[in-house]
Amino acid sequence: MVDKWSITIPELTGGEERGVYVYLPDFYEDEPDKRYGVLYMFDGHNLFFDADATYGKCWGMKEYMDYTGTPLIIVGVECNHSPDHGRLKEYTPFSFSEPPFGEIEAKGKITMDWYVHTLKEIIDRRYRTLPDRKHTFIAGSSMGGLMSLYALLEYSRYFSRAAALSPSLWVSPKGLSRLIEEADIPEGCVLYMDYGEKELSNHKDALHDFGQIAAKLLEKGVLLNCRIVPGGTHCEASWERQIPFFMETLLY
Repeated sequence: MVDKWSITIPELTGGEERGVYVYLPDFYEDEPDKRYGVLYMFDGHNLFFDADATYGKCWGMKEYMDYTGTPLIIVGVECNHSPDHGRLKEYTPFSFSEPPFGEIEAKGKITMDWYVHTLKEIIDRRYRTLPDRKHTFIAGSSMGGLMSLYALLEYSRYFSRAAALSPSLWVSPKGLSRLIEEADIPEGCVLYMDYGEKELSNHKDALHDFGQIAAKLLEKGVLLNCRIVPGGTHCEASWERQIPFFMETLLY
């Protein structure tokens, strides 16, 4: 089942409410003593229900989890829908300037601080979680994929594994490279990272940047599962087809 409730992020949007989606395995209520690992995901409104998804198509995460009986809690928080590029600001650790968006101020650190110091504490109180780093993961696509990379690098004391689908490396390849070089990454960090074949032409030097970032991650000892998705595009329908691949990596 998916438990849905509202929350505010005062540090980012004051008293404005946004949705929180919490997937619980079907057998959650049947085993009252069992605890579960948690996968945090960005763009929570796009994960479970077509009716809530920005473009009318969700990832189908509930159907996959129910079908496979995967014993994992999934937590997704709705993004900032502000027309002033609120989502871009909250989902980037690097300030950048890019047509047609203009100047985008980085608020990714504020976002991640809220995730680990506020949201995670709420989830660990409300639900039967395994709150330790070993059982706490994070994932997202596009700007959420960039944030998942950032979380694994800068917040690895909370997250042991991450999945970055179609990550927006174009925001700041040099900034991300420096972040990787300077990161204190614990042994055994696991990352799934992909990019769609058909979206490589969306940004200049996308394949080069993807290869460079992958190489730097490997040099830092990250256990990387990296792939170019045949025929993959930049949309929920394509990311839905990658669920078995990234879930296998997160739970391997």
